[in-house]
Amino acid sequence: MTHPFHPLFGQEYELVVYRHNWGEDRVYFHDAKGALCSLPASWTNAIAPDPFVAIAAGRCHFRCQDLIHLAEMMRREQEAREKDV
Repeated sequence: MTHPFHPLFGQEYELVVYRHNWGEDRVYFHDAKGALCSLPASWTNAIAPDPFVAIAAGRCHFRCQDLIHLAEMMRREQEAREKDV
C-alpha cells in the first residue's frame, strides 16, 4: 500500500487479481482475516507512479485537477444550499 493516508500504508499483500472495474484499474487481495478486498491500483505499487506524484516527490499530496474538481463540487453544494434558503 503506497497511498500515504490509507490505514494500510506500508503493508504488503499478495495480489490476487488486477482488473478494470468501476471505471478504474483495481487490485484485489486478501486481508489479514482472509476477506477479499479491492483498492484502486493507483494506491499501490502495482502500476507505475503518477508522473505528477513522482515529480512532486512528496511535497504535494493533491493533483491540480483533483483540487479543481473539489472546488467545483463545493461551488455546486453552496449553490444548492442557497436555493434551499
